[in-house]
Amino acid sequence: MRPHFAEHLSTFVDVVRAGSFSAAARKRAMTPSAVIRHIDALEADLGVALLVRSTRALALTDAGRRLHDKAQPLLDQLADTHAEIAAFEGSVSGTLRIACFPTFGRRYVLPVIAALQAEHPALKVELDLTELLADPVLERLDVVVRMGALPDSTLIASKLAPLHRLLVASPAYLAQAGEPKVPADLSSHRLIDKLHGADLLGWRTVIGCPAGEDGKGVVTFRSDDFDVQRAAAAAALGIALLPSWVVGLDVKAGKLVRLPLEGETWNAEPTGIYLLRALPQPSAKVKAFTQALRTAIGNPPIWDPG
Repeated sequence: MRPHFAEHLSTFVDVVRAGSFSAAARKRAMTPSAVIRHIDALEADLGVALLVRSTRALALTDAGRRLHDKAQPLLDQLADTHAEIAAFEGSVSGTLRIACFPTFGRRYVLPVIAALQAEHPALKVELDLTELLADPVLERLDVVVRMGALPDSTLIASKLAPLHRLLVASPAYLAQAGEPKVPADLSSHRLIDKLHGADLLGWRTVIGCPAGEDGKGVVTFRSDDFDVQRAAAAAALGIALLPSWVVGLDVKAGKLVRLPLEGETWNAEPTGIYLLRALPQPSAKVKAFTQALRTAIGNPPIWDPG
């Protein structure tokens, strides 16, 4: 077996998944010719053709299909072994793969990554900003930031901070439209809502139905981005219901006013912001990232308006 068999095998898996040499090359930050050399070396090592190549597409041979089916478990085992050994050695290096909500990633995760890479130049980071519930096992992620109630699973969860939602509006909006005292008052107010799909942080727990239905307020602005919703509230476009990590600093600065209607019953069920991982023994890079993120968030969190 050639010395670079594992690397060539990983390239082969990427080519199959991407559907072309050029797409795999972009993912691996290589040239297409270098990717082709990896595949040629792998075929020479195994003594069989793995891909049928044409000008239009790539197709797997029977041997290639069998290798692809066997390859991912082998690569997973190698990655897990590398992570465990690196944890024992205390080396903050290699590639740290993270998935988290876009706004949270831009605000809180990216500054932590920048500081970590300045301290550990051998550390590389892949940050997937997604609203989807990423799976650390299936997607080969080191850590996932997840918010809300956690379903039962074999994943290991570490709580970073409590998760609260705040009903907020700008002083200018309240001066013009009046301040609601109970949830029923929201029926006469302009509301800011999420643009796409059902939102776990939505209006139903405040007014009993989606915003704007059954005469429960008028939705005058929608966006799929928390920062844009926050900016809309600050611009006096209406009342928003957003996580404290999005608007807490604005409340502390007086840019937004917190409206604790009926004691904020929508926060009655305690939930949190969690860091999830699959491996029982965290690698050194995961330990370093976790500690750095905890320090950046603080206890109580820096966004907590009190």
